[in-house]
Amino acid sequence: MKETLKNLLDGKITIEECENILKADNIIDMEGLIKFDRDREDRTGFPEAVYSSGKDYEDLIIIANNYFKSVKPNEKSSLLFTRLSKSRFESLNDDLSDLKEKGFNLDYNPKAKILRINNYPLKDKINPDYGKIGILTAGTSDIPVAEEAKIVIQEGGCEVISSYDVGVAGIHRLLPQISKMVKDKVNCIIACAGMEGALPSVVAGLVDVPVIAVPTSIGYGVSDNGKTALFAMLQSCAPGIAVVNIDNGFGAGVLALTIVKNH
Repeated sequence: MKETLKNLLDGKITIEECENILKADNIIDMEGLIKFDRDREDRTGFPEAVYSSGKDYEDLIIIANNYFKSVKPNEKSSLLFTRLSKSRFESLNDDLSDLKEKGFNLDYNPKAKILRINNYPLKDKINPDYGKIGILTAGTSDIPVAEEAKIVIQEGGCEVISSYDVGVAGIHRLLPQISKMVKDKVNCIIACAGMEGALPSVVAGLVDVPVIAVPTSIGYGVSDNGKTALFAMLQSCAPGIAVVNIDNGFGAGVLALTIVKNH
């Protein structure tokens, strides 16, 4: 980018040529099928991720192999595959042997169904200057959604403080965890809940930081696959709550990163 801008200043290229060069440099065109944005994290603050559900397995192979082609020796690089089944991960683990020979690891979280392909530890991404984000779940069934948010946040460079199974059915479990997060000075809290979706409202009434509510598709009968929790969170009387879609841990993680990095 610096070289291109210098050529523009020196009059060696036109504004239109400069624009085309920069656009082309930011996009990886994979066999004419996939346009991949490799500068998303630098531009937006959150990592590029591949939503795996619904994609052909062959496309996942193409993405993984092509994304890392331009990585220079000793350059740190990573990529997320979200909503990836365990069986597909096991196949990728066998079929991406070339990447592993080049020093890349395939780290799979079975709860979150996220695969991180990387050539350095996740902990190396954490930047203390970005602040901290708290994650709470009402029950253990909400943990997969919370874990999805957690990995996205860590990949975006923020520290996560998490506490699970602290819902309103046993509200005495929640208060010590809220106190700990306040003491640790979290800048934002994600609250994941199914059933009647009450947890975010309670949390927002106790803290002075933004709360991101994540309805989950957990519950009986009229829970309607998370719609009851979604409506309850949208209707909350507690101020300072933002609501993402049902089971959208990824979206909650991205929103939390955006809030914290612009704090």
